[in-house]
Amino acid sequence: MAPPRRKHIFRLAPPPPMTIYVRRGFLRALTEEFEALKVKRAALVEDKVEAHSQGDLRENFGFKAAKDAIRAVDRKMDDLDRFYRRNTFIEVDPAAWLTKPTDFVQLGHVIKVEKQDVGAKRKDSFKFLVATYGETATDSDTGIECLPHNSPLAAALLGLKVGVPTPVPLPAGPSTLTVLSIRNPTQAELDRLLAPIQAPEMEGEE
Repeated sequence: MAPPRRKHIFRLAPPPPMTIYVRRGFLRALTEEFEALKVKRAALVEDKVEAHSQGDLRENFGFKAAKDAIRAVDRKMDDLDRFYRRNTFIEVDPAAWLTKPTDFVQLGHVIKVEKQDVGAKRKDSFKFLVATYGETATDSDTGIECLPHNSPLAAALLGLKVGVPTPVPLPAGPSTLTVLSIRNPTQAELDRLLAPIQAPEMEGEE
């Protein structure tokens, strides 16, 4: 009789370490989120102990619910811890973006960019604020979108100069990018675009 075959479990490789630019206060928010999860876990453990004392665990739904909730919090804490330990964080002050040199695209610049997919005649133009990690807001007054600096498009744009068509490989396919203008944001634009700092959502979120 042949031995049973072992299942092959395929897991995605963890993302490579990155240098992530974040706004001042992000690391504090990360710490506060982790501490809040520790408090939540302690309360759930108390609920589990209380439910355990109520008798038969096979039909004790309170016990099972508390156990599942603890696992979810543990997963989120693990993800948060790995995120912090795997990456290098550099905190920046958006006030510095108001007066940056505009010779080439840098973090904090407002840029107008033209994008043409290879093989297509259509050209699209966009206005972006090259922003820190996790920023995705849009300014309805100006049409400017936040473009996180670690996104594939931002990675292709950083360092480009105005008026130089540049072929780049993007996840959606090869394209040619041309920066049409580079300027600094205004304080009003930053006020509308930059959201309150929060810790990132992790997979263990309930």
